[in-house]
Amino acid sequence: MRGEYKVPQGKLVAVDLDVVEDRLRHVSVSGDFFLEPDSALEDINAALEGMPATAGAEELAQAVTRALDPQVALVGFSADAVGIAVRRALGHATSWADHTFEVIGPRVLPPAVHVALDEVLPGEVAAGRRGPLMRIWDWDAPLVVIGSFQSVRNEIDPDGLARHGMTVVRRVSGGGAMFMEPGNCITYSLVVPTSLVEGLSFERSYAFLDDWVLGALKEVGVNARYVPLNDIASDAGKIGGAAQKRFASGVVLHHVTMSYDIDADKMLEVLRIGREKMSDKGTASANKRVDPMRSQTGMSRAAIIDSFIAHFEGRYDTVRSDYTEDELARAEQLVQDKFLDDTWTYRVP
Repeated sequence: MRGEYKVPQGKLVAVDLDVVEDRLRHVSVSGDFFLEPDSALEDINAALEGMPATAGAEELAQAVTRALDPQVALVGFSADAVGIAVRRALGHATSWADHTFEVIGPRVLPPAVHVALDEVLPGEVAAGRRGPLMRIWDWDAPLVVIGSFQSVRNEIDPDGLARHGMTVVRRVSGGGAMFMEPGNCITYSLVVPTSLVEGLSFERSYAFLDDWVLGALKEVGVNARYVPLNDIASDAGKIGGAAQKRFASGVVLHHVTMSYDIDADKMLEVLRIGREKMSDKGTASANKRVDPMRSQTGMSRAAIIDSFIAHFEGRYDTVRSDYTEDELARAEQLVQDKFLDDTWTYRVP
């Protein structure tokens, strides 16, 4: 059995092993990482030898850590990475290469419907009616989307919201508010099985699931990096943020919004917390715009989205797809029954 794990912005870890009487045997760890002293590789293999085949990634990582002298230097990988590679060898964890991803390109819908689709589609993937997927949002009306645990009172200025004809919708994932006008940002959602992030902490899973978009950004001229917990930043500052929800059904929803060209003055009139966050960023001047994607690429939003999709399809096994009529109907019903209902919206007043 063989399993591999590529550490985001790090090195590849591979593990070859057998299972004999429910124990790991003949374990051999390899990869393009660095390890000092090199004799520590024997200690890693020995730590895994005889471990239960049912051991989780964390338990395996702990065994490796206990076996290593504190002076051992693991460069480009970690004990956690070894644990994940073992779980992949055993078939309990999966890699990107184990899946065919459905790709749904931008389709203009009411923005609240996109919020509802982030509840509908994970159910479809969990039920096996869909494969893992990546989809791009597009919308036709302004909306503020707040995180599952945010306070409406603390986040939203009702006068500014009404003045600019916006509504507020609470999404199912945590994180911060998204100020969304047509064409002002780029948003995508991933729905994947939890096996893809097996052994990863929440923090590490954010960077892992967005590793592809860092490559996509580089292709359009943006030198981007991940800033824990959930920010994507460029040389010119933050350009986006991620949010995530893990469902008990065995799937993970992960979505990202990146600024393309946002009217900062309008945003600060609507988002109370935005005033606090932006107060030290020199955005008090009139008509200030937050346009990292537009200014750094010189490309249209549509061209960037096309490039992102091409990068994702070039990196993974994919098939083009679209929403079904049933999915859209259920999303629209959820908008009415939940996402525009005050009971949900103001569950945290």
